[in-house]
Amino acid sequence: MKVIGLAGPPGTGKSAVGRELARRPGVRWIDLDPIAWSAYRRGTEAFVRLVDRFGPAVVGEDGAIDRRRLANRAFATSEARAELDAIVHPAVNEALAERIRAEQADGAEVLLIEGALLATSPHVDRSLFDAILWLEASEDARRARLAADGREAQIDRLDGVEPRGTVQRVSSDGSVIEVAERIWNAIGVR
Repeated sequence: MKVIGLAGPPGTGKSAVGRELARRPGVRWIDLDPIAWSAYRRGTEAFVRLVDRFGPAVVGEDGAIDRRRLANRAFATSEARAELDAIVHPAVNEALAERIRAEQADGAEVLLIEGALLATSPHVDRSLFDAILWLEASEDARRARLAADGREAQIDRLDGVEPRGTVQRVSSDGSVIEVAERIWNAIGVR
C-alpha cells in the first residue's frame, strides 16, 4: 500500500482532491484532524499533558478539550505553539500508524492522508509515508475556494510557512479533476 500525505495551506483543495481520488478503486482518503482530536480525548496521556500545560480552562463543560480555548492559549506565542505540537503530534503519530495498519489490512492500495501540517511539523513521523505532497495554489484561487466554504478567515493560516524536508510540490490551481490527475501522476500509481 502507498501512503501519501496531502499537505498545504487552506484553500489548496486537499479535501476536495482527496475525496475525488478516493472514488477510484483501492484508494482511500482520510482527514487527519479527527484522528488528531481523538489523540487527546479525555483520559489520554495527551489530554492530561495539555491540561497540565495550558490549564483547566481548556476543558469544556462536557469534560473534553475545548479546541477553541486551547487554540487561544496555544497560539498566543510561538513557544506555546511548539509545546502544543510536542504534546499532540507524538500521540497523533501513534494513532495514525494504527489507522494505516487497519487500512492496509482492509485492502487499501493507496491511502491519502490529508493534514495541513504534515509537511511543516518537525514532529510528524515521515517514515509512515511513501511521499508527502505540498499543494500550492494562487491566492485568488485559495480565496475563492475558502469563500465558497465560508472559511475566508483561514486565508492567512500557514502564510509564509514552507514545508520541511523532502516534499513534492504540486500546483492545485485548476479544477478538482485537473488537480486530481496531477496528484495521481505525481504519486506514480498506474
